[in-house]
Amino acid sequence: MKWITRKNIKVDRVACPWLIRRFVDAQAQFLFVEEGRLLETAAREQAIPFDAPRLTEVKLNHRGERCSFEAIIEDYRLNAPGLRKLAAIVRAADVQGQEHAAAEGPGLRAIAEGFAALGLSDEQRLEKGFPVYDALYEYARRAESK
Repeated sequence: MKWITRKNIKVDRVACPWLIRRFVDAQAQFLFVEEGRLLETAAREQAIPFDAPRLTEVKLNHRGERCSFEAIIEDYRLNAPGLRKLAAIVRAADVQGQEHAAAEGPGLRAIAEGFAALGLSDEQRLEKGFPVYDALYEYARRAESK
């Protein structure tokens, strides 16, 4: 399947593709476009849109204080150990005012900002970011099992 979101990805828009590839669609392809072209490109490419909070037509989106990562967990009924803790970290890093959700959030936000500052393409941010999320997931999984 194809999935589509806004370009210039940082926290949630790296976390969501990681989650999708790891738990929903191992062969997922990701497209990154200007927000104003997201819906038309999604229709043309038959891609599933995600994380575009200003576009109410997008189902996999922020929901109240929760981030798109949490919407995917909810809609796809994902319950693997560690995902709830990882979701709190992603929310703390991504959503202004939710920094209290997890102490690790500011560190994740700093990493995402650092990848952006390096001038990496969205595809490179996924390539470099996925191992970060693999490590965070293992950390969260072990923390939940204690």
